[in-house]
Amino acid sequence: MPAPRLGGTPSDQLPAVLAAGATDVTTLFVSFSGREPTGRDRDYLEWHSLDHRPEQHRIRGLRQSLRFVSTPDCRARRAANEPPYDRVDHVMTYFFTDPRCLEPFGVLSDALTAERRPLTLPSVEYGLFTLAGKVASPSAVVGADVLPWRPSLGAYLLVQAGTARPDALVDVDGVAGAWWFTGTVSDTPFTIDSRGHQLTVCFLDDDPVAVADRIREHLVGPRPDLLLAAAFHTIVPFDWGRHLP
Repeated sequence: MPAPRLGGTPSDQLPAVLAAGATDVTTLFVSFSGREPTGRDRDYLEWHSLDHRPEQHRIRGLRQSLRFVSTPDCRARRAANEPPYDRVDHVMTYFFTDPRCLEPFGVLSDALTAERRPLTLPSVEYGLFTLAGKVASPSAVVGADVLPWRPSLGAYLLVQAGTARPDALVDVDGVAGAWWFTGTVSDTPFTIDSRGHQLTVCFLDDDPVAVADRIREHLVGPRPDLLLAAAFHTIVPFDWGRHLP
């Protein structure tokens, strides 16, 4: 069910609201993974959502964490699906205020793994990105700074070579807004080099499958820059198996 359309002037048009503050997020760490080899995706999502993921919020500077999952219907509507991203069914994102947060992030991850990690997902790729821009749809009412904290039904992710503003996608029905990031490099605690890539996260307030069809119409024609253009569902708490790859 699509989100209700709220009334009122959008926050990004209200100077007094904007003066109250802005996000201090600067960095996105993203993990792209494939299916659990023995089919235990539900078990993994339950453990990660109830144990591993909330523990990360001990880290000063972690502002948000969002997990997404692809389904066969989502896969069928991918507008770009180049290797290695064609193996991606799970996406985990962490929003940090500073890339130096990755040091304690890695230490904590190792500590938790040693104690109680029951299983893993096959890693496809890690990425580290710097926030480059953000824009909200007027229909969302809230400002672009707070989009990651607005409830969403899913996300539409684009990974592309080079850079391009995604403003046109915010006009698509069901897209509440977008944040986009440029790739950067880090050698601690993960060896990551995402330079040359842009990651766009479109926050969805309608069925991701339906929105994927609408977005696909905006991505027609040759797009050799696109490596991944795909819809994902948000994990539903305590209904871990609702959206499985």
